[in-house]
Amino acid sequence: MTSVQFAFVKLVVRDLDAMSGFYQRALNLYPARTIDTDTITEVIMRPKGEDAGFCLVLYKPKDGREITTGNAHGPVGLYVTDADEAFENAIREGASPLQKPFNVAGLRVAFVKDPEGHELEFLARLPA
Repeated sequence: MTSVQFAFVKLVVRDLDAMSGFYQRALNLYPARTIDTDTITEVIMRPKGEDAGFCLVLYKPKDGREITTGNAHGPVGLYVTDADEAFENAIREGASPLQKPFNVAGLRVAFVKDPEGHELEFLARLPA
């Protein structure tokens, strides 16, 4: 049987520079690599100093299509060290609050929408 390893989550964005800046300021994710072709630009965002493993990809098509987030998906789940801090940082940097931090099943959880409307879920493990 084929084995699987998660590689990335890709968000299609309208303003690549603005969204890259948001993820840098709000969550300390940095552009690790940029792929620029005639039809698309992708910015691969990673925690500083990491060059492998799961990442967030910001994708901008160059064909002029309208970009909408739709509703056929759930939030992008991100483990953070402090859900309250991640929530406040994201709001300060332009995200919209969806649900303030709360505790459930050994986790501190919060939800926001980034400046372009992508839902993010912050998860921090609570001490045992």
